Amino acid sequence: MKTRFMSIAFAAAAGSIASVMAPVLAAGPALAQTSTAQIWPARPLTMVAPFAAGGTPAAVARIVAEGLSSQLGQPVIVENIGGAGGMTGANRVAKATPDGYQFLLGSVSTHAQSQSLYKKPLYHAVTDFAPVALLAEQPVVLVARKDLPADNLREFITYAKANQAKMQFGSPGAGSSNHLACVLLNAAIGIDVTHVPYRGGGQAMQDLIGGRIDYQCPTGAVAIPQVMGKTVKALAILTKSRSPILPDLASAHEQGLANFDSQNWYAIFLPNGTPAPIVRKLHDAAVASLETPSIQKRLKEIGVEPALPERRSSEYLARFVVDEIERWARPIKESGVQF
Repeated sequence: MKTRFMSIAFAAAAGSIASVMAPVLAAGPALAQTSTAQIWPARPLTMVAPFAAGGTPAAVARIVAEGLSSQLGQPVIVENIGGAGGMTGANRVAKATPDGYQFLLGSVSTHAQSQSLYKKPLYHAVTDFAPVALLAEQPVVLVARKDLPADNLREFITYAKANQAKMQFGSPGAGSSNHLACVLLNAAIGIDVTHVPYRGGGQAMQDLIGGRIDYQCPTGAVAIPQVMGKTVKALAILTKSRSPILPDLASAHEQGLANFDSQNWYAIFLPNGTPAPIVRKLHDAAVASLETPSIQKRLKEIGVEPALPERRSSEYLARFVVDEIERWARPIKESGVQF
């Protein structure tokens, strides 16, 4: 009888301990994540910039890295890893340990265009990454040879529809963001124009200046010196609204191409599986950096606009990437360009 009583008492005690410990055990992973985020970052971080050193993207990477370093209290080392339209560097981050110490400065190329441009993308832009924050956007400009008989987008559309068989547009190379911006434009206005790929943007611009091609779609940073020098003519900012970099140039939307928007954009991504507290901490540091006047000034000086506050959340970026993949899929497929 005594043995039975002790067994019952022991079982009751064990049950009580289990009931007390259950919430603690259940909270274990969350507590561990919180603890990890509290000490993160405890060492230098690496930001992979998936393009070659030099040019506007590399300048954006340096500015972003310096801003984040200031906010996080640790060095942020920029590692340029080019190749495959940015997929080589992006894939490295996708496969990295999800501890917050390696993240990506992604773009429209790595997270939207690549998913349709390549038959076998190295990663899935939605499921292989944890979106952190949309940082900045770089408007694209439709520029034409200075003697093209069109002075705005409406006139360009009329001329192009009548002369598309003999027209040519140029880009720094097949599959480049500038090439695909013109592909998107051509699809929107319903024209089929021969593409002339060059080995770099400088050569493409020189042939436009020389009148050997009819138009191209470079970023504002590339277009502005030539527009200001009147060696080419700017017909439209290829966005929904005007850009501060060329405030007097009407947007595609206001010139009748409703809701047309073609921009290069930059955003931060972590590997999928990164603890949520680390994602939030990196997001908060990125937003705080964007709100720093010196960072805003430096971005604007290279023709890049900080993302609007309502477009900076991780949730917004997650939706944005899905929409961008869908938006670029059709014109890329119809262009026949695929690697």
